[in-house]
Amino acid sequence: MLVSGAGGAGLHMLADRYDNSVVKQLLLDPAARGDRSDVVGPLNYLLVGSDERPAASPGSDQRSDTIMIAHLPAGLDRAYLISVPRDLLVEIPPATAGGWPGGPDKINSAFQYGGGGQGGTRLLSATLSRLTGIRFDGAALVNFAGFQRAIDLLGGIRMCVDTPVRSIHTRNLFEAGCHQMTGAQALDYARQRYDLPNGDFDRQRHQQQLLRAMMDKATTGDMLRNPLRLDQVIRAVGSSFTVDTNGVPLEDLIFGLRGVRSDALRGIQLPSHAETIDEVSYVLLDEPAYTLFDSMGGAELDNWARQHPKWVNPL
Repeated sequence: MLVSGAGGAGLHMLADRYDNSVVKQLLLDPAARGDRSDVVGPLNYLLVGSDERPAASPGSDQRSDTIMIAHLPAGLDRAYLISVPRDLLVEIPPATAGGWPGGPDKINSAFQYGGGGQGGTRLLSATLSRLTGIRFDGAALVNFAGFQRAIDLLGGIRMCVDTPVRSIHTRNLFEAGCHQMTGAQALDYARQRYDLPNGDFDRQRHQQQLLRAMMDKATTGDMLRNPLRLDQVIRAVGSSFTVDTNGVPLEDLIFGLRGVRSDALRGIQLPSHAETIDEVSYVLLDEPAYTLFDSMGGAELDNWARQHPKWVNPL
């Protein structure tokens, strides 16, 4: 989406530079992979955020900090970000390599049981496909450090804090109001969940807002008139991604999604609630989640959002 803002001949050049900066791997489990190989909506992409790249050595506790599904309706001129709670109780399929026999657990454990990186994303995709009935048209594993560099190259982004919160990582206090944030500050704020009224649900909304803020800043006139700086930002973002385009050339994907703008980005909170089971905190799905999954598999998500405004996040 950042590349598409360049327009004209610059779009081809930047698309090629971006293509060369990203790592390409098979991130989707065969059971979770869609059978289309073109850029025709509706489309569903799995986005996984972690501090690790697939090339890194698997650690003993690699859990995915962020799980989103990006849904693009048929017109490919808007996008929904559906955040999946990290504590969602799901049935995780067996993972032979990691010795996981299969069974119920929190969804972010799937990334660890799969070994993190490529294997972890594959197991996570299989888990989500089994839960939702959706087959994905692609996937991306996002490295937070790369996003931090991209935000700094953008000159920071504007984030609006609705509830004051103190970081558990840096002890910095994020005061209420709109602030210009560096990459480190924005990512730190978007990863807070303690001491917020709705805990992890607020964190999910803040992460959606961060993506909107990046798009806002990257597609302003000043940025687009500075091709050198735009190139630096695009390559920084590209270096933070490992992608699976499901056989679609990356340049075709960039051109296909060029109509999406930041003001056409919508956030969705997966209908669910927190519940303690055997002294362990989980998140369980509410009934509207199942109609949401049906809508994502077809072309009715716009209607679902209108009928369920409670679960639509203002970005």
